Amino acid sequence: MTINIRRRCVDLTHSELSDAIPPLLQRIYTARDVTCDEDIETSLNSLLSPSQLKGLPEAVTLLADHVMTAKRLLVVGDFDCDGATSSALAVTCLQAMGAGFVDFLVPNRFDYGYGLTPEIVAVARQQSPDLIITVDNGISSISGVTAAQQAGMKVLVTDHHLPGDELPSADAIVNPNQPGCQFASKNLAGVGVIFYVMSGLRAELRRRGWFSERSIAEPNMAEVLDLVALGTVADVVALDKNNRILVAQGLRRMRAGRVRPGIKALLEIANRRLEHLVSADLGFAVGPRLNAAGRLDDMSLGIQCLLATDEYQARQMATQMDELNQDRKSIETSMQREALQSLDHLELNDADEMPWGLCIYQAEWHQGVIGILASRIKDRYHRPVIAFADSDKGEEIKGSARSIQGLHIRDALDTVASKHPGLLSKFGGHAMAAGMSLKKADYPAFSRAFDLEVRRHLSVDNLQAVYLSDGELTTEDFNLPLAQLLRDAGPWGQHFPEPVFDGEFYLIQQRIVGEKHLKMVVAPLNNRQQLIDAIAFNVDTKCWPNAEAERVQLVYKLDVNEFRGNQTVQLLVDQIACG
Repeated sequence: MTINIRRRCVDLTHSELSDAIPPLLQRIYTARDVTCDEDIETSLNSLLSPSQLKGLPEAVTLLADHVMTAKRLLVVGDFDCDGATSSALAVTCLQAMGAGFVDFLVPNRFDYGYGLTPEIVAVARQQSPDLIITVDNGISSISGVTAAQQAGMKVLVTDHHLPGDELPSADAIVNPNQPGCQFASKNLAGVGVIFYVMSGLRAELRRRGWFSERSIAEPNMAEVLDLVALGTVADVVALDKNNRILVAQGLRRMRAGRVRPGIKALLEIANRRLEHLVSADLGFAVGPRLNAAGRLDDMSLGIQCLLATDEYQARQMATQMDELNQDRKSIETSMQREALQSLDHLELNDADEMPWGLCIYQAEWHQGVIGILASRIKDRYHRPVIAFADSDKGEEIKGSARSIQGLHIRDALDTVASKHPGLLSKFGGHAMAAGMSLKKADYPAFSRAFDLEVRRHLSVDNLQAVYLSDGELTTEDFNLPLAQLLRDAGPWGQHFPEPVFDGEFYLIQQRIVGEKHLKMVVAPLNNRQQLIDAIAFNVDTKCWPNAEAERVQLVYKLDVNEFRGNQTVQLLVDQIACG
């Protein structure tokens, strides 16, 4: 087995990066379309102005009117990390700006599903809100918004998901992806959208003299950037320049200790140190623990943790979410085993046998974990995957989809729905992830229709995983200063990927740690005496350790490992094959 590697093309001809940036980093930045120092500027002064956000003037007027007249405000969020951080940010800011009655409501995914549904509106009515503020949802909630308005509530929709053909009849909508919005960054997460809305509300209340008249200390919006950074990274939105600024500023504050107790507790329980925090820590340590609350229980626990002002209480809630995450891992492992067993009879190399758009279903799978399962199977077979489980609504099943480059999954579902009216009960999502519901009896027909749609967009070449590399490193490059430089050169994330390298090494030592992680000592081919630690997570234990392997081909990141106060170079291995 060999790894299909393609090295990034780099043309430094038009680069205007200063000579102060080391040549290797210049090459890495240029490969990510960064060609001048301004592109890597992460000061808050470089943030896009909110003036181009369609609907913002109406939104802040609506909010200011309700705050100044002591109306009841209810934030309705989503049950993932972006939804939790968005909800916590909205409640925190509204309270700091003097709103007298603010609460939040997050739908339980098992009882109400996603978004502002008529059912969740019925629950909201029990709190008698004057204004509902959706965060990270609402752009597809046509019937829910109508139900709220018919019940006498006004509705402000703040969202970032792609809209359908019809928009809800909300009193105001702020979404950079709605038709006619000129905001340059279409990649804001839900938490980024509500950050802009709250910043606009602060400016409007200042203009009206609200803070001075009530002797309210005007809130510093930088104090919620830890929430913005966490939600943005965890939602895996593209880190364009604007999002990199938001994440970089949030990380900077957290490293300096300016972080709310809930995030601090989640980092501590994941054994992450604030002073060395990077975006990957938010995505792989904090995000999954918060998401576990929404997947297995109730995201209200996660929001309460983010809102906590007492460190002891925050630690207790973080511990609960850590335990839920352990349960989630156990459930996921079992589901993955069952899924792989069900796929054993399919021939991966036979294009006629293996579906290009792969649907898998078992009635008893956990609804909250099917998204992770779809992602794992997608990574293994490198094709779009939808995992289904029974819903709580009789003969209906729920699916969670993950896609690969070349297929916009939400658009594919939209086409399937158009060609086969009534086949999908509902759907929504992004380019790379989506959710849907359909009748159990329609599963075979949908599976066929989805596979055909995927085949219409992809080629056989698309189904072969290709790993992009920034090239090989020399023996002199395996040093702590360079590893630290690369860590600090981010924030790295979606569409601004962390530097990845490839090469062949001697395999000196290998052993399994933590059940399925391969701990190694390797050496460059031209210097067998230069020993370097390496680790590959979640390897196939049927293949590794491999006693016959003397050389290995690696795709890896250059990282800093800290153990008992000592720092050493470590390779974080993304892919491994016998050399």
